[in-house]
Amino acid sequence: MKINREDRSKKLLHQYGRPLLVIFVVFLLVHDVFGTHGFLAMRHKQEEIRKVTTELDRLNKENTVLQKEITDLHTDPQTIRKIAREELGLAQPGEVIIKLPAPAPAEPPAAKP
Repeated sequence: MKINREDRSKKLLHQYGRPLLVIFVVFLLVHDVFGTHGFLAMRHKQEEIRKVTTELDRLNKENTVLQKEITDLHTDPQTIRKIAREELGLAQPGEVIIKLPAPAPAEPPAAKP
């Protein structure tokens, strides 16, 4: 009886061993490519990291420009005068401000019926 079981298990292993091994290897490959932490997910995360890094670099440059503007507003009298003239419409004593009307927008040609 014992020999019969051993022979039977060897026969089953010999008969189904390779196909089961191939199925197992295919399953592992599919999991490594399409799984939660697989190749495709890794490529997606790397692309996301690249986008975030690019956005961070852009924001750092913008921050540097804004910090310079803040410093100029606190210390540079020319910058303060420029803003007073352009945005607030102020003038120094003895100056006259002349405001011209904005040009009218061009009208598109009428469509023919």
